Amino acid sequence: MEGLIMAGNLLLGLSLLVGLHEFGHFAAAKYFKIRVDKFYIFFDFLFPLPGVMNFALFKKKIGETEYGLGWFPLGGYVAIHGMIDETQDAESLAAEPAPDEFRSKPAWQRLIVMLGGIIMNVLTGIVIFTLLTFSYGQSYLPASEVRYGIVPSELGQEMGFREGDKIVKINGRPFDDFSDVYSPDVILGSSAYYTVDRAGQLVDVPVPIDFMDRLADEGEQRFVQPLDPFVVDQVVPGSPAAKAGLLPQDRILTVGSASIRFFPELQKALKDQAGKPVAVRVERAGQPVALNVNVDDDGKIGFLPKSLLKFETRDYGLLEAIPVGTKQAFGVVTTQMKAFGKIFRGEASFRKSVGGPIEIAQQYGGTWDWLRFWTLTGLLSMVLAFMNLLPIPALDGGHVVFLLYEMVAGRKPSDAFMENAQKVGMMIILGLMAFTLIINPLIKAFGD
Repeated sequence: MEGLIMAGNLLLGLSLLVGLHEFGHFAAAKYFKIRVDKFYIFFDFLFPLPGVMNFALFKKKIGETEYGLGWFPLGGYVAIHGMIDETQDAESLAAEPAPDEFRSKPAWQRLIVMLGGIIMNVLTGIVIFTLLTFSYGQSYLPASEVRYGIVPSELGQEMGFREGDKIVKINGRPFDDFSDVYSPDVILGSSAYYTVDRAGQLVDVPVPIDFMDRLADEGEQRFVQPLDPFVVDQVVPGSPAAKAGLLPQDRILTVGSASIRFFPELQKALKDQAGKPVAVRVERAGQPVALNVNVDDDGKIGFLPKSLLKFETRDYGLLEAIPVGTKQAFGVVTTQMKAFGKIFRGEASFRKSVGGPIEIAQQYGGTWDWLRFWTLTGLLSMVLAFMNLLPIPALDGGHVVFLLYEMVAGRKPSDAFMENAQKVGMMIILGLMAFTLIINPLIKAFGD
């Protein structure tokens, strides 16, 4: 069931984003009176072979445009009349251009049409982050509230963190929101470092240059966690915790012989007892209660904790939420640019930095959570905008480069050149797809 929910989240999110992206091209083309032959969510052919397995799950022609849902669940497209793409080549465009064709329009109009999808994805990301900020505010854990210090993961220990450290500065500056510890500006930055209070002494902990790769290797994001006292919030029905009689508001005191005060201590104690029955002592309404719990093989017993650290929320009016949401949206693009910079400088591995549909679906999670769904969909919208702007032929960014060349040089590349560039671009995209969908997952599954 979790797998189906993950797939459903991913399919809905990508369908919305692909539809809006293609609508951006469609709307711009219609505005400039360019004929659009098809508007499809997903492909009605075996991508990238437009003449193979041509059929649609649904289609309806309205006016000059055929609207449809393709069978091949990867992207989507608009067939803009007179434009060389995966559905049309130079040979099919040998005749003189008609007034309603893409190639008959001025370069600046064609440029806007090609940018239409990217612009729509950017606007979608801004709207999503703005409405989330307006609806939910921004919940955050004040750095001052992490008064018990942190507990590092194995990777955090390798960096130089120690249990009980209190992070007081990031890159030499005090900070208010504890989530800034995980900020891409720090992880992807150059010469970044944390300053911790360790038993009254200030110690600098540098961020390794290859830290992004190491996070990917470990499959973790939280290399340090706050030491937070907690109580049981929700118990998963049918879980080992439920069967043992654990109840909401219980405070776990011991697991076996290990004393428990903070949630990271509980996680470690349960991992040490993975696959075994263990005696657990809890405090319930001020009284000690003894339980026997069967810890599963992953070191979990099936409950959600409630931190006793005090979170705060920043509330925003709609007008206040617009700049905040816009900043969040473009922060995604900035992060992507910094990640690419690290890859090009050889400070991060391309293989370890990319993820495919499986990784994206896992981020959506196995339970339907609308806040998480819209947050990830907004993030993906900005990522798609950035990726489509890359100057690769067959992507929007490749077309933009050729159009800018035409506007500067005063002449456009030949149709034959454009067709060959399209083929090269498709080979690059197919290679990236094969690497992302097949080769990289196999490498991860069977080791480097």
